[in-house]
Amino acid sequence: MDTTGGADIRPFRSDDRAGLVELWRRCDLTRPWNDPDLDIDRKLAVDPEGLLVAEADGCVVGSVMAGYDGHRGWVNYLAVDPSQRGARLGARLMEAAETLLRGRGCPKLNLQVRTSNTGAYAFYEAIGYERDDVVSFGRRLVHDDDRA
Repeated sequence: MDTTGGADIRPFRSDDRAGLVELWRRCDLTRPWNDPDLDIDRKLAVDPEGLLVAEADGCVVGSVMAGYDGHRGWVNYLAVDPSQRGARLGARLMEAAETLLRGRGCPKLNLQVRTSNTGAYAFYEAIGYERDDVVSFGRRLVHDDDRA
């Protein structure tokens, strides 16, 4: 557990769920086609150690979801409560994700940023990330709104 800088960074616990979903909503990370509860369930089913939260005063104020597929590491759901921004919590969450992935032998980390989220570009560049010359493609295999 990382306890520097006012918030503790630790693995997700089941009682974090409501606060985590609310954080993602406050940070505009949720989309109608992605059920955040299902995203949590899916992560917990394959890699529960890769879902980290930052807690301050008993509240979830940050998160990062990290995974490694054997070739690249990936980060999703990096979120910092707007009231906590500017205090390096986002950088600390990314450092925690990098440490976790490095411990698994991961040689390179990738992440995606929505083109509309231009504020994130400066954040990632400031902590040492570079834009890759790639185009991201995707395809839904399961539609959350079609689940039984």
